[in-house]
Amino acid sequence: MFLRYDLFGGRGPAMIIGNLPEGSPARELADGQIPFEVAQLLAALENDEPVEVLDTEDVPVMQGDNLLIVRRLKLSESRISCVQFDRSDNVLVTIASWDRPITDDLYALLKPLPAELFQQG
Repeated sequence: MFLRYDLFGGRGPAMIIGNLPEGSPARELADGQIPFEVAQLLAALENDEPVEVLDTEDVPVMQGDNLLIVRRLKLSESRISCVQFDRSDNVLVTIASWDRPITDDLYALLKPLPAELFQQG
């Protein structure tokens, strides 16, 4: 599941946030392979240039009284910011942003969505 946020006011998506549960095949990436959310962001932007992960860095971030370990991905396309972290329910959250930095304040806004949103009626 992923969400697209149009922060550019109709000029295209600026951010994609993905939530991948434990065992999802999209979590298993080869060396240098970009996360699913980065690929979706590039597709939405109609950008077909090859992009790869160059490096990763684990950064501790305080979220209230909890310590969150955020993995920052350095990509070959410098206009994309990408971070990942694991939630307490073993869901991998990936945030990919176009031409905007991802600040620590954003993590506090991300709360798990209720299961009822995903039930078909």
